[in-house]
Amino acid sequence: MGVLRDSPFLFSKLSNRFVYEGCGTAAMVANNGSVLTECSSTCVNVTPSGTRNCFGIGFCQTTIPHRVWSYNINFTRLEEEEGGCGFASLVDQTSYDQGNVSVRDSPFIPISLVWTLADSDQITCCDSKDPERRTVALYDGPPVNTRRCGRESEEDNPYLKDGCKTYERTEECRRCRDLGGNCKSSPILDIDDTVYNWNIACYDVKWKPSKTNLRGVILGISISMGVFFIVVISYILHKVIKKTKVRRQRERFFKRNGGLLLKQQQEVDPSLVNKTILFTSRELQKATNNFNENRILGRGGQGTVYKGMLTDGRIVAIKKSKIIDESQLEQFINEVVILSQVNHRNVVKLLGCCLETEVPLLVSEFIPNGTLYHRLHNRNDEFPLSFNMRLQIATEVAGALAYLHSSTSIPIYHRDIKTTNILLDDKYRAKVSDFGTSRLVSIEQTHLTTTVKGTFGYLDPEYSQSSQFTEKSDVYSFGVVLVELLTGERPISLTRFGENITLIAHFTSAMEERRVMSIFDALVIKESTVDELMIVANLAMRCLNLNGKYRPTMKEVAIELETIRTSHVPSTIQMYTSSMVYREEISMLSYGESSSTC
Repeated sequence: MGVLRDSPFLFSKLSNRFVYEGCGTAAMVANNGSVLTECSSTCVNVTPSGTRNCFGIGFCQTTIPHRVWSYNINFTRLEEEEGGCGFASLVDQTSYDQGNVSVRDSPFIPISLVWTLADSDQITCCDSKDPERRTVALYDGPPVNTRRCGRESEEDNPYLKDGCKTYERTEECRRCRDLGGNCKSSPILDIDDTVYNWNIACYDVKWKPSKTNLRGVILGISISMGVFFIVVISYILHKVIKKTKVRRQRERFFKRNGGLLLKQQQEVDPSLVNKTILFTSRELQKATNNFNENRILGRGGQGTVYKGMLTDGRIVAIKKSKIIDESQLEQFINEVVILSQVNHRNVVKLLGCCLETEVPLLVSEFIPNGTLYHRLHNRNDEFPLSFNMRLQIATEVAGALAYLHSSTSIPIYHRDIKTTNILLDDKYRAKVSDFGTSRLVSIEQTHLTTTVKGTFGYLDPEYSQSSQFTEKSDVYSFGVVLVELLTGERPISLTRFGENITLIAHFTSAMEERRVMSIFDALVIKESTVDELMIVANLAMRCLNLNGKYRPTMKEVAIELETIRTSHVPSTIQMYTSSMVYREEISMLSYGESSSTC
């Protein structure tokens, strides 16, 4: 049993080991009965003495986890083991490792103690500093307040007058002394004064460099400052040159894309300044998050359309063209100017453009409900288009084309009318979009001679043969859209064989064979009458006449569709279940007269 209570001493936890020589288990127990540490050894067929070189056989040792004032020892012996008495004690580790001590045979056992200093103790540290106050936590008692002198090195004994030695083992202190300063090291110690780290500080530097050293210092500082200024100036020059290159590139693109032509037109007609907005490339990059893939609304033959948000909060569609024909830049600028002035509720409003990029960017209003093509042909759509909505869309598109053909200051031919270029707003109103291939025509002109452009399935056969585009070519494309609205079928389908691979061939054949009701969309049949459907079908046939001069104008088409729409009474009850009834009702119509006007 070891007791140091009421003394200034504690059993050291770092310098001592709990050693047991014997058989079984020895435990070091605190006064409260809790086990501080224990170890076990076996003596089966072995004599306990002389076994210190084989740990766990006849002897064992372990560290103690806490500082304590006192302890007891409990022994536990296995019944099958024989080996005489067991001996256990705390032992100074160094003495025990050197073989100078045996807890079984030695007359005395060395133990390392830690001592504490009370406030009443008179003490002066070797460096004349006041002792530091410390608090020592004990396992078997309240914390103990003590004082401690710091030391500069492991060899120091700060409690002796001449016990402080200069700590010079670190490179930091050697450099400090070379500079004429005093090196102060603050050891990080355990309560046992075991050093496990050092804090080094250099004070009172009085070094006076020689002329050679001074020149070296000045030279080093000069070189460092020179390199620093060169780096800074190089960085500034790099940024300036980069900005200059970007600015010149923008100016070059602006000129190449017709910016000067647009400026000239604005000078001639000042009213265009507020109507044709020129966006900067930075504005549109910011609006589209640098044209992020996630902002893509769609891709087409003319380019890619991105969704963007301007600084004023407006949501816009930004079209990035693939290529532009430099020989037609003047015409392109004219179109931008004219289209920016187009103000029709069923035409997508062109807000402006950006000419600072490699290819021009067109900015228009954003239409939220996608394309008519998607609404017609997406079978999973939870909100299919009713016959009344299809009539309304057809009437609005016809009105928009009639406006472009005849109501603007200069007629505009769209040249690519199709369901993917007809957008639907939040109220499912039609908006004609994508004027990438559109052309302006002087009032005296009756046609345009151009390279054939358009979409297969919607392309006017007369135009594809003669390369002469007229307003009636837009009428033909609209006729295809009208048939698409009636049938709900795509303009090109691989499920149709032979000559009927195109929707128009399929529709024309059905009209000639008087079975057209069989190809109409079931929803359209359910919500309309045979008379209404045949009137619209005959109008589509007139629009699809192979001879353009026999096609109606878009204004005539718009008027006729408006008449049909206003006279139509929406119904969801009409049912037609017999194809024979269809044929009988169709045969009663003056079909021949309608088709003869084609």
